[in-house]
Amino acid sequence: MNIYWSDTAKRLEPYVPGEQPQDRKYIKLNTNENPYPPSPKVLEAIKNAADERLRLYPDPECTVLRETIAQYFGLEKEQIFVGNGSDEILAFAFLAFFNPGNAIIFPDITYSFYPVYCGFFGIDYKTVPLDENFSIPVESFLQENGGIVIANPNAPTGKYMDIKSIEKILEYNNKSVVLIDEAYIDFGGESSIKLVNEYPNLLVVQTLSKSRSLAGLRIGFAAGNNGLIEGLNRVKNSFNSYTIDRLAISGAIEAMKDEAYFRETREKVIRTRERVSAELIDIGFEVVDSMANFIFIRHPKVLARDIFQKLREQGILVRHFNKPGIDNFLRVSIGTDSEMDTFLEVIKNIVSK
Repeated sequence: MNIYWSDTAKRLEPYVPGEQPQDRKYIKLNTNENPYPPSPKVLEAIKNAADERLRLYPDPECTVLRETIAQYFGLEKEQIFVGNGSDEILAFAFLAFFNPGNAIIFPDITYSFYPVYCGFFGIDYKTVPLDENFSIPVESFLQENGGIVIANPNAPTGKYMDIKSIEKILEYNNKSVVLIDEAYIDFGGESSIKLVNEYPNLLVVQTLSKSRSLAGLRIGFAAGNNGLIEGLNRVKNSFNSYTIDRLAISGAIEAMKDEAYFRETREKVIRTRERVSAELIDIGFEVVDSMANFIFIRHPKVLARDIFQKLREQGILVRHFNKPGIDNFLRVSIGTDSEMDTFLEVIKNIVSK
C-alpha cells in the first residue's frame, strides 16, 4: 500500500473487469461484448468527424445525440442524459441521488460495481437475496430505503424482471429514486423507459456498448424525469463538462438511427443464445433463463473452476466469479455461431471425461 495514498484510496475495493490477456489469440466470451461490428454508418460517421474540428471542444450538452435518443423513445431531450459509458452515469447517479446514512437496496447477486460505488461515495447499502431460481423477489424491495438499484436483466445471471413487477416497486418507493440498469435490455426484455413519464422517481440507464456494438466508444445514456436529469448534470458539470468526445457523439448518433442493423445483429445474438442454451441443457448443464447477451451455467458433476481453467487452456475465455452462491457457475458471453460451435465442442469434451 503506497504511503502517499489518501485514506479513501486505501479503503477502496475496486471493481475487477474481465481479463484481457494478450499472450495469444482467444475466443473472448468473458466480457459481454457484441460479437458483431458496429453499423457501417457508424464507422463512416466517425471517419467524417475526424477532421480539423478535433481542435475544438465537443458539445458539452451532446444536444444532437440527446435529441436522437429522445426521439427514439418518444421523450424530450430534457429527459435524456448522456455519459461516458453507463458506468460513469451510474457513478453520477449514486452521487446525485443517494445519501450516506440512508441505506440503498440492491440484490446480493448483481453487478459488482454497485458496492464499489457505495464504498467510494460512503453510501450505506443492504442487499436482498435472490430466490432459488436467481429471480429478484419484488417483496424485498417494499421496505424503507434510501434508494433502489436493480440491473434488469440482472448480471451475471441474465434473469429478467417484468414491467409489472418494476411498477410495483416504483409505486411503493415513491419517495426514493429507483434506478433500473438496463445494460442488456435489448436482448429480449421490455424497457422501463416507457414508464418514465408516469413515475418521477424512475431513472433508467442504458448503454450502447452491448446491443449496438460500441463498447470501444464508451457511450451510455439515462432517461428520467427532468429533475433527475438536472441532478445528473449538476454532478457531471462539477466533475467534467466534456465527458463525450466529438467522434463518439457522431458514431452514437448513427448507431441510434440505424434501426435495421441494430435489429439484425440483436436477433443473431438471441438466436445463438437460445441454440447454445438448448445444446448445453442436452449435455447436462443447468442454464439460467437469460434475456441478456450471455448465459449463466453450471454442470452437476464438473466444478466451474475446473471447466474455466480447461477452457482457458483451449483458448476460450469465460467468466468465473469466486463468490458465495455463484462460485460453481460460469458466465458465458454469446459470440458468433462459429465461436459458439467451438465453445460447445470443447466444453462437451471437458465434461465427458
